[in-house]
Amino acid sequence: MDKELNVTFLTLDWYTEINNYRYILFFIMFTLYILIICTNSTIVYLIFTHKNLHEPMYIFIAALLLNSVLYSTTIYPKLLIDFLSEKQVTTYSACLFQFFMFYTLGGSELPLLAAMAYDRYVAICKPLEYQTIMTKTTVSIFLVVAWLVPACHVAVQAIASAEAKLCDFNIKGIFCNNAVYTLQCQRSRLITIFGVVSLLDLVILPMLFIVFTYTIIFIVSHQSCKEIRKKAAETCLPHLLVLISASVFFVYDISIARVELDFPKAVRIIMTLQIVLYHPLFNPFVYGLKMKEISKHLKNTDDS
Repeated sequence: MDKELNVTFLTLDWYTEINNYRYILFFIMFTLYILIICTNSTIVYLIFTHKNLHEPMYIFIAALLLNSVLYSTTIYPKLLIDFLSEKQVTTYSACLFQFFMFYTLGGSELPLLAAMAYDRYVAICKPLEYQTIMTKTTVSIFLVVAWLVPACHVAVQAIASAEAKLCDFNIKGIFCNNAVYTLQCQRSRLITIFGVVSLLDLVILPMLFIVFTYTIIFIVSHQSCKEIRKKAAETCLPHLLVLISASVFFVYDISIARVELDFPKAVRIIMTLQIVLYHPLFNPFVYGLKMKEISKHLKNTDDS
């Protein structure tokens, strides 16, 4: 630890494992970061510039993709700087800010997918009431709740961590995720309780709601005509694929960071990079290729 003007410095000690490959990794990560920004931003731009895409489903998709851009920007710039630096150092306050942004944006993923599931439920199971239920006000409330609730949950844990006494100053990770808890001499009861509450509110309850909602949708569509079944398949399949991808993220974070399973450093680095790389790139490709209206506009853009 170095202390200067009451600033606590931390070292990210995993880079010793990949030091020989850091320039190659920098080039790969920089290329992928640009790809993440371009692919997600392109679809967000298409949704906001085409009036026929100004519908609740596409607004939620735009919010999810914007989330991916912000989520990636929370991690990649610092990661790229660390690849080129001789020492990978950060301040504890900067680390907690990254922790806050990472889990606020990551925690909003399932609430946004739950909002999408509800939108599809109303569209397929209550089509005559869709315009009445899914108003601009309803969509705005869903978006505010999806971002505000995770922020409040994570803020409590970040503030409690800021007050905690540190016994270790080496982060066992390539960025500041739940690994910050391992730095503390003793994890406070408040952090533990809010960790469980966050898991319940941001992961388990939205997941149960999504599964329940799609089960009803598939039952109703199975009993309906072929056109309804086709509509359900076209609009729900991309959401389910993204749900599976988001679930992988949460399973990783809980099993590796919280349970602190004893994986070798190299394995942990690879698994962490998979989440950072794979998930933000997966969403735009799924929605760009699988959503008929978005795919059509993308093709028109290419033709022009």
